Amino acid sequence: MKEKSRNKLDSESIKIIEAKHHDPFSVLGRHPHDKLINVKVYLPYAESVRFGNDGPDIPRITGSDFFEYTAQPNELPEHYQLVWIDKDGSQHTHYDPYDFGVQLPEFDRHLFAEGKHWHIYQKMGAHQHTVDTIEGVLFTVWAPNAGRVSVIGDFNRWDGRCNPMRSLGGSGIWELFIPGLSAGCLYKFEILNRQSNHVLVKTDPYGQQFELRPNTSSVVVQDSAYPWQDQQWMSSRSSHDWLHEPMSIYEVHLGSWKRDAHDNFLSYRDLAVELVEYVKMLGFTHIELMPITEHPLDVSWGYQTTGYFAPTRRHGSPDDFRYFMDTCHQNNIGVILDWVPAHFPKDSFALAGFDGSALYEHEDPRKGEHRDWGTLIYNYGRNEVRNFLLASAVFWMEEFHLDGLRVDAVASMLYLDYSREENDWLPNIYGGNENLEAIAFFRELNSVTHEQFPGTVMMAEESTAWPGVTRPTWVGGLGFSMKWNMGWMNDILAYMSVDPVHRRFHHDQLTFGMLYAFTENFTLPFSHDEVVHGKGSLVNKMPGDEWQRFANLRLLYTLMFTYPGKKLLFMGCEFGQGTQWNSDQSLDWYVVDYLHHKGIQTLIKALNHVYKVQPALFKQDFVYQGFEWIDCRDVEQSVISYRRKGDNQELIVVLNFTPVVRENYRIGVPEAGTYHEIFNSDSRLYDGSNITNGQIVSEPIPWMHQAHSINLTLPPLAGIILKIELT
Repeated sequence: MKEKSRNKLDSESIKIIEAKHHDPFSVLGRHPHDKLINVKVYLPYAESVRFGNDGPDIPRITGSDFFEYTAQPNELPEHYQLVWIDKDGSQHTHYDPYDFGVQLPEFDRHLFAEGKHWHIYQKMGAHQHTVDTIEGVLFTVWAPNAGRVSVIGDFNRWDGRCNPMRSLGGSGIWELFIPGLSAGCLYKFEILNRQSNHVLVKTDPYGQQFELRPNTSSVVVQDSAYPWQDQQWMSSRSSHDWLHEPMSIYEVHLGSWKRDAHDNFLSYRDLAVELVEYVKMLGFTHIELMPITEHPLDVSWGYQTTGYFAPTRRHGSPDDFRYFMDTCHQNNIGVILDWVPAHFPKDSFALAGFDGSALYEHEDPRKGEHRDWGTLIYNYGRNEVRNFLLASAVFWMEEFHLDGLRVDAVASMLYLDYSREENDWLPNIYGGNENLEAIAFFRELNSVTHEQFPGTVMMAEESTAWPGVTRPTWVGGLGFSMKWNMGWMNDILAYMSVDPVHRRFHHDQLTFGMLYAFTENFTLPFSHDEVVHGKGSLVNKMPGDEWQRFANLRLLYTLMFTYPGKKLLFMGCEFGQGTQWNSDQSLDWYVVDYLHHKGIQTLIKALNHVYKVQPALFKQDFVYQGFEWIDCRDVEQSVISYRRKGDNQELIVVLNFTPVVRENYRIGVPEAGTYHEIFNSDSRLYDGSNITNGQIVSEPIPWMHQAHSINLTLPPLAGIILKIELT
């Protein structure tokens, strides 16, 4: 039954034309009308429209792009198709998006509003979806202050009039199922703010893939059917006791670790071969990836994230990244992702002012803006925002089998006055500078991830003396697994940069860290931050001539690998790169052909091996029972010595921070026996001067409050590790 064309449009239809309607389903699609069915469609680019399968034409409402038809109750199928011809004469066939009911269940909306939907990323965003055997894509977005939201993309000429979304009421969520779309199509959300009538075009906060920068469109991803082969790793990880196991981490920026012959980024699959093979050769247990969450600006190194659910397109697809992860696990290498919940950039296409209001950020810049970084701070007190971040953490562990997260800039989240002038911050409800909402977020984050993914680690980059960062939430801690020991790192690098002749005046920098070493579960980091922005490379922080600089670097690494705490070393530092890190180019791999640099690389391989096979170096990293000074007071000679203990095993470490060979250097030892030198950083294997000790038999000469002692020759600017064979 055909409806006659009409000339007059009602006010609701005019709102559709003007793209200002908050409820397009009340106008478009099928609706009962005087015991008949009225079908109304809006197709701005159509010349003619009919129902599919040789159905009747749908007349145009004169002077508009509306087409309207009145049918008998049983005339139309359950879901009707539209066939339309555009102005170029091309034919299009698809089911009417406005002929489908609500798709997002009330239960999911409720959990999201409560901030408790850990897997909301499976619902929000764009997902392949089937309704009554009809395939398409379901789009869902949170924009509570929008008056209208549309899906725009390469399938509708990026025209916000074509696919306005349905508002799901007080949840602030909008959704639209568009039949016929498939993986690979590009899309964004066009948002009309209901107060200002300002129109914004935004990428999907929950997008799982994006175009390669500088383009910013979200991409509908194929449901992954990746055939994981890491079951053995995942099974053993769930019962892994990382507290009492070795952890030696290689920090990597994928864009500049190595590039191909044409200076292009290596793909995730290329890295699965080259990087994994290299890390395995050197003996690191883990790789830490600087942020690969999608980001628009290369020089941000990923720390200004716009895609919290998407591996960067720079190196390939999500399944390519799964292949990288799978390969790491099959080679017994764990992977930690650097993750940034502290702030996000102001780019107009992303989260900033998402629906025309301060949605993800605080509205007051005294709480919502990082002055130093020019970025915005998340509103951790808002359930949906907190859920967004928690779901991102779960996403990476669930979908990509990540073994942990290194949480960036924790200190900036904990303090309301972080890097602020006196009158540029707002106190909490008790008048203090603690960010109570961020504290609650951290506790929930760590509780959820540890419960859902046993054996994974959560590592805090926290640079202050905040108490209990790595203590359980049930005793008032933040619940992190580990914390970067920034104080130790700064003290040791300051000490090592001093000329050895003056080190006796700075001996406290060498020993002070042991006063607080067991107050937290510490990781010892020599990270990217120490070799960039004019700070120079590690080897060029060392004083002296070329030989002394490399000897100092070998000594520094020996200290790190024998000191309590897990280890982290930034790429390039393992072979003593001479220039500071440049994120725009590959590391200087050619220098490994030189003996000094090759010696550093060989030393790191040897230290990783000793570290992993000697339980005394890792079993009791976080308790005082694993460490005991032999002598920390030899200030004049700049020598320290200590015992490391674990699994009824003991090692002795002696470090000489001067270029003087110390002959007849006596230290007290706890037991009689033969002491074997199992490592010496001055060995010719590492391009040292090869002053070694071999085997040393103890003597019954009381020394340093011990009944026995040994007489050593200490090599210059070097460290040695001794292991006892009892008599």
